[in-house]
Amino acid sequence: MKVVYMGTPEFAVPALEALIESKEQEVVLVVTQPDRVKGRGKKLLPPPVKEVALREGIEALQPEVVKGNLEFLNRLTAINPDVIVVAAYGRILPKEILELPKYGCINIHASLLPKYRGAAPMQHAILSGEKEAGVTIMKMAEGLDTGDMLLKGSVEIDGMYYPELSEKLSKLGGELILKALDELEKGTLMGEAQDDNLSTYAGMIKKEDGKIDFASLTGEEIERMIRAYEPWPGAYTHLPDGTILKFKAGHLQWGTVPPENLQPGTVLDVKNDGIYIKAKDSIFVLTELQPQGKNRMDVGSYLRGNKIEIGSVLVSVLEEN
Repeated sequence: MKVVYMGTPEFAVPALEALIESKEQEVVLVVTQPDRVKGRGKKLLPPPVKEVALREGIEALQPEVVKGNLEFLNRLTAINPDVIVVAAYGRILPKEILELPKYGCINIHASLLPKYRGAAPMQHAILSGEKEAGVTIMKMAEGLDTGDMLLKGSVEIDGMYYPELSEKLSKLGGELILKALDELEKGTLMGEAQDDNLSTYAGMIKKEDGKIDFASLTGEEIERMIRAYEPWPGAYTHLPDGTILKFKAGHLQWGTVPPENLQPGTVLDVKNDGIYIKAKDSIFVLTELQPQGKNRMDVGSYLRGNKIEIGSVLVSVLEEN
């Protein structure tokens, strides 16, 4: 098959590499987001997918906009691809592109659809306490992740942080897309319509999502936040002096009920093995943290140079004076 590949972040790299290495598929063009300024050095950096294209000698286009871009549409039409494979590209494709290839546009979506349609399915799966996450290969339609499902694969989440889960699902996506394209070409792959009544929306993650509200979150929910929001935006609170403290690892203290008369966020105990904090209806034990402007460390290391008073209160949002 003649393949146009559309993707941007690291998640989209394994599938592109799998297609390039495949003897049956020919990646003739890569489409990705424009280079962006990133990092503390404010350098203009290419997306990971572009780096692969450059390394492999494949042309990479980086249109600022797709919808209404006649020049881009004409370029795709001239190529006349058999299929367009999409993985975390970051743009909505218009109808004229969706209908262009012989086999349509096939998306590698990181959830077990119809659950978690949208931009951040893996984070939302962790936040919701799902036992497993997965990849759905789907035929793209005009709606948001609403097309027919073609193939699925899953992995156990089992305490994974977002980066590890993303890595596993990206590799799974590479395996599934090869199988899907092979079966599409043979005519042996039939789509299954999604049940919209079972769908959930996994919206884009924002910086403020990482604020830990001890009054509304259980210890289990805080632990999921830590894993879902690694490395960005991080799960964080404020120390009494106003500095930000990021939570990097911890667990619920089972079988212990926190004192009712204390405010959520109150530090109940401080030990080398953890800082014990009152959550909504439980006690959360913080075992690894990252102070503002410093590296990640375990609590014991932090306490050798810092002090947190028992009875002090950690807050998600500082009050305005």
